[in-house]
Amino acid sequence: MNILVTGSAGFIGFHTSKKLLERGDTVVGLDNFNQYYDAKLKEDRTKQLQQYPNFTLVRGDITNKDDIRSALVKLDTSAETRIIHLAAQAGVRHSVENPDVFITDNIQGFQNILDCAREYKIGGVIYASSSSVYGNNESYPSRETDTVNKPVSLYGLTKASNELQAYSAHHLFGTKSTGLRFFTVYGPWGRPDMALFLFTRWAIEGTPLKIFGEGKMQRDFTFIDDIVAGIISASDHNYDYEVFNLGAGNTEELMSYVHAVESALGIEAKKEFLPMQFGDTVKSMADITKAQQMLQFAPKTRIATGVPKFVEWYRSYYNV
Repeated sequence: MNILVTGSAGFIGFHTSKKLLERGDTVVGLDNFNQYYDAKLKEDRTKQLQQYPNFTLVRGDITNKDDIRSALVKLDTSAETRIIHLAAQAGVRHSVENPDVFITDNIQGFQNILDCAREYKIGGVIYASSSSVYGNNESYPSRETDTVNKPVSLYGLTKASNELQAYSAHHLFGTKSTGLRFFTVYGPWGRPDMALFLFTRWAIEGTPLKIFGEGKMQRDFTFIDDIVAGIISASDHNYDYEVFNLGAGNTEELMSYVHAVESALGIEAKKEFLPMQFGDTVKSMADITKAQQMLQFAPKTRIATGVPKFVEWYRSYYNV
């Protein structure tokens, strides 16, 4: 298969690209290497991908259609093609302070992807949605049939918009698409702004861990390998138009996450308990029944196993 992966230098994009390359697919990666976090991490991920002869990198931006076209012309469109769209401006809290960037990157950027997919007759588009679309819905676990018209963050709004954009493209032009609502993804090569990365760094440095929501927030923590398996299955199935939850299917308290970090490091960390942050949700938990049935999605990794894998990578990468 010939696949364009947008955001190939990002956390999920890197892991997805690597798994596709390992199974023999041809991957064109598109990334703008923006400065939202340390670009060196993105460059180092990309160096790993460039070791595969079936990988091509295009440095470009999804807000520019010509950049997307520059990537798509490198695909062999006589064969089976997909776009796996993982590029986006991430971060619920970041969206509160930088709304314009989120509207441009996440909404206009995705529209450009859909337009170019139609222009180049791409076989299907798999794209990242988010559990943030559920906002503070009081129904748990969250199901794909739940109402998602009350997001509590701009980031969640942009992802709900993506699902509507994809539906419109399918209705008007027959564009095949599958949206994947990711639930708190973690693992090696993760984003430095995410809790696991911060907790690990602060614990090693002896800095108090900033624990929001007084430590009572609950999340459906999902290991990166399980997420990648779901993404690739969605690409292979290539449904006409679907939306799936991809989560572990269980919920853990934030303090369990903290204790898993402490256990992996052999450190009892200092802690600073703080109120909920603006735009955050109290609880997330995915009903993954639909993904289990239609994608054969079967998450295997709980935090007791997954967190130590991240800590092992962190120590190796930063030579701690």
